[in-house]
Amino acid sequence: MRWKKGMLIYNECAGNSKVEKALEDCLPILTPQLDEFLILQTKEKGDARQFCLDHGNDMDVVFVLGGDGTVHECVNGLSPLEHRPLLGVLPGGTCNDFSRILEIPQNIRRAAEALVHGNVRMIDVGKADDDYFLNFWGIGLISDTSNNIDEQEKSKFGKIGYFLSAIRTIGDKEPFSFRIECEDKCVEGKAIMILVLNGSSIGTNSLPFPMVNPDDGLFDIVIVKESSLSVFREILAMKQSWSENIRSDSGVIYIQVSKLKLQTDIPLDVDMDGEIYKQTPTEIEVLKQHLAFLSPNLRG
Repeated sequence: MRWKKGMLIYNECAGNSKVEKALEDCLPILTPQLDEFLILQTKEKGDARQFCLDHGNDMDVVFVLGGDGTVHECVNGLSPLEHRPLLGVLPGGTCNDFSRILEIPQNIRRAAEALVHGNVRMIDVGKADDDYFLNFWGIGLISDTSNNIDEQEKSKFGKIGYFLSAIRTIGDKEPFSFRIECEDKCVEGKAIMILVLNGSSIGTNSLPFPMVNPDDGLFDIVIVKESSLSVFREILAMKQSWSENIRSDSGVIYIQVSKLKLQTDIPLDVDMDGEIYKQTPTEIEVLKQHLAFLSPNLRG
């Protein structure tokens, strides 16, 4: 592929990678594909979103070299635009979940090669009130785990830090009351975690929900009702492959919808793609095939 104007946004602090090496690996591959190339480094939280808002309308393609947080910011900067450029994710963070969903190589050089010689895939985006998410929206155990992450552990141990945080968090988790209103039904009760999934990978773990598809115009809602360590472990470790026929006694409710309203008895922190800055209640809808992503050509 070749484009007239492109932008690379990179986060020097993402993951454990050395940014100079990452740039050395990707720039010789990306630069020949562009007539004009703007390269911007984020200095603080919110920069990637603002770069996309400021320059996105003028770009044919935006490459993101960073982790899931940087990708999340770019999705929030590009989604409101009238002209939305192609988006190419170069995995430079700790988990790089959405790049895994698109089957982008986790090596930067190979990722760049795969993207410039790949295909375009239209991907759904979730809109929660005035914010956007790409992979997941969650409350309860998922947001408690994110809040509990020790940054030194994350830096030293990478994805293992997420599991250490989960072990700390799950101990005496109290359920919360919830009410979900969607197209043709209402679900209410008590839960320890609710996930609204657009993707199928969290913390590098592929979730065992084979129905999740990021371009089908539907969310996959998973409600974990029981404070059960065994259920949580089964989900994360994929000891069971959940399907539409989830047992009524499993402690898990699964539904597919395109729009919902969610209320909880008390305001709860919301985790969107690993970032926490909002609380319930909320209204969520799917923007079907809203962003165009570069993805590898997996045929043959």
